[in-house]
Amino acid sequence: MTGQKIPTTLGTEKVGKLLLQYAIPAIIAMTASSLYNMVDSIFIGQGVGKLAISGLALTFPLMNLAAAFGSLVGVGAATLVSVKLGQRDYDTARNVLGNVVLLNILIGGIFSVITLLFLDPILYFFGASEFTIDYARDYMQIILLGNIVTHLYLGLNSILRSAGHPKKAMIATVFTVVLNTILDPIFIFWFDWGIKGAAIATILAQVLALLWLIKQFMNKEELIHLDKGIFKLKKRIVLDSLSIGMSPFLMNLAATFVVIFINQGLKKYGGDLAIGAYGIVNRMVFLFIMVVMGINQGMQPIAGYNFGARQYERVTKVLKLSIYAATGVTTLGFVLGMFFPELAASIFTSDEELIKLAADGMRIVVLVYPLIGFQIVTSNFFQSIGMARKAIFLSLTRQVLFLIPCLLILPQFFGVEGVWMSMPIADLAACAIAGVMLWQQFRKFKRGEVVNNL
Repeated sequence: MTGQKIPTTLGTEKVGKLLLQYAIPAIIAMTASSLYNMVDSIFIGQGVGKLAISGLALTFPLMNLAAAFGSLVGVGAATLVSVKLGQRDYDTARNVLGNVVLLNILIGGIFSVITLLFLDPILYFFGASEFTIDYARDYMQIILLGNIVTHLYLGLNSILRSAGHPKKAMIATVFTVVLNTILDPIFIFWFDWGIKGAAIATILAQVLALLWLIKQFMNKEELIHLDKGIFKLKKRIVLDSLSIGMSPFLMNLAATFVVIFINQGLKKYGGDLAIGAYGIVNRMVFLFIMVVMGINQGMQPIAGYNFGARQYERVTKVLKLSIYAATGVTTLGFVLGMFFPELAASIFTSDEELIKLAADGMRIVVLVYPLIGFQIVTSNFFQSIGMARKAIFLSLTRQVLFLIPCLLILPQFFGVEGVWMSMPIADLAACAIAGVMLWQQFRKFKRGEVVNNL
C-alpha cells in the first residue's frame, strides 16, 4: 500500500472538524443537485408554460424509480467502501468500484429499455391527461436514453466521496448544475427545443461530469482506482452493497408510489394545475431535504469508518452533531414555507392561480418540518453503519405505514386539502418511531453490544 492515500484521519481527527470537512462540500453538492432540478422547473415554467410544469411533475414518480435503482447500487457501495476502509480491508474496497460500474450499466440499461417500451401507459397511470402527456413524454424519453450515464455519474461520485475526496465529489456535482443552468436557456429558448431542451441539457452535463470522474479514478496513486482486475462481479460485494442500498432503494420506491397517489388525488380533486402546484412545492421543500442529505453524506464516511473501527463514542458524536445541523436546516424551511410561500412559488411561474394553489399547499406541507431533519438523519445513520434492516424499516415508516393510508383516506373527507394534510401527519408519526429506535440504539452503544457483520 506504499504511496497510496488512505483516509485514516476519519478515526483520529476531531469529529466536529471532520463533519464540517465532509459535510460542507456534500451540502454544496446536494444543494447544487436540488438547484439542478429547480433550474429545469423554472425555465420550463417560465419558458414553456404552466401545463409544462404539470407535465414535468408527472415525471417525478419515474425519476424517483430511476433514482431508487441508482441508490440501490451507489449508496450501498459507498457505505461498504467506508466500512471496509475502517476495517483496513483495502482489496474489497477497491473491488467495490468495479462492481459499481458493472451493476450500474446492467441495472440502468434494463430499466431504460423496459420503461421506454411502456412510457405512455406509465405516465397515464401517474396522472397524465391529454393536455400534459406530451410534455411528460418528451422530457422522459431523453432522460431515459441517458439513464446509464446518470447512474454511473451518481455511483462514482458516491464512491469518490467515501474514498476520502468530498471536495472533488462536490466539484463534479456543482459542475453539472452550472453547465445545466447555462445550457437550459440556450436549448429551450435559442434552439426552441422546449421541454426537450431541458432534458438534453441535463444529460449532456452529466456526460461531461462522468468523464471527469473517470479521469479521477484513473489515478493509480489512489487506493481506490480503476484497474482491469476489478471488473468482475463478486457475489459477496454485490449482496452486501445491495443489502445496504436496499434502504434508500425502498425509500425511493415508496416515494414513487406516494407521488402517484398524490398526483392521482390532486388530479381528481383539483385538476392538472393542482399537480403543477405540487411540482412547485416538491421542488421547494426538496431543496431543504437535499441540504439535510448533504449533512448525511458528510456523516456517512465518518460513522461508517469509526463503526468499522469500533470507535462507538465517535459514531455517537457525529450522529448528534448531524441531528442538530439538520434540525436547523428544516426549521429554516418551515419559516420560508409558512411565511413566504407566494414568493417561493413566483420563481417558477407568473400565473396567479398556480401561485395561490402552490402557496396554500406549501403552508400545510411544512407544518411539522422542523422535525423532519431528525427523522432523515436517523434513518441514514443506521444505513451508514450497515444496519440495513433498521434503515429499511425507518425509510418505509413515513411512506408506507403512514403516508399512503392517509392519502387514501383523508382526500375522501377533505378533498385537495386532505392530500396536503397527509404529508405533515405522516412526518409527525415517522419522527416518533425514529426517536424510539434511536434511543434503543444509544443504549446498545453504551453497553458495547454492537457487532459489525459486514
